[in-house]
Amino acid sequence: MNSFLEKVNISVSTHLFLKNPNSSDLGQKIITESINMIYEIGFELFNFKKLAQKIQTTEASVYRYFESKHSLLLYLINWYWGMIEYRLIVESNNISNPKERLIRMIHSLTSIPNPENEFVFTQELKLKRVVINESAKAFLTKEVDKENKAGAFKVYMSIITRVANVIAEVAPNYPFPAMLVSMLIESSNQQRFFGEHLPHLTNTLPDKDAFEDFALDLVNKTLGINGTK
Repeated sequence: MNSFLEKVNISVSTHLFLKNPNSSDLGQKIITESINMIYEIGFELFNFKKLAQKIQTTEASVYRYFESKHSLLLYLINWYWGMIEYRLIVESNNISNPKERLIRMIHSLTSIPNPENEFVFTQELKLKRVVINESAKAFLTKEVDKENKAGAFKVYMSIITRVANVIAEVAPNYPFPAMLVSMLIESSNQQRFFGEHLPHLTNTLPDKDAFEDFALDLVNKTLGINGTK
């Protein structure tokens, strides 16, 4: 996480925290270890008491940064989408062909980066797993409208708009660009979850990323893009 913060400045809504965790060593420990713990035991079993014990501080100290574990989850998901937005910008920069840009963006949105041939941010792979397993819990709540007004989903919406704008370049008459992008992201995460836990609900391909290939195939057939993976 530290190397990522040194390279990229991501703005997270101040409504998601009481004290900026990036402002202190303790705050950064809270972020790092919360990713590890949610990755290992899941959001339901995770709580601030366990986190405080793990980083050898008091539960009250954790509450100085976040008012609830739900707020912390929103913060982590915002950081993840901040990474993805940065990746979208870097990997599509200086590419004039909108079809090629879109294909690269789909890769960034739906794949799990391979550290052997792609740059991977510190803890990105664990955070990706947290997003796959837990992100729906961040917005399927009664407080979603209030949190949306507070900017909890601003980065995610920015990504949807960014990719939808490229779809509009590729297929100007296609009427559902934002819907297509959000469906690709959410279905990709859901299908990966199915692949790990409910395999009869999805498909796999030998030596291929079936989930990214499915997304590319869907976009190709929907928009008429040739030359996908």
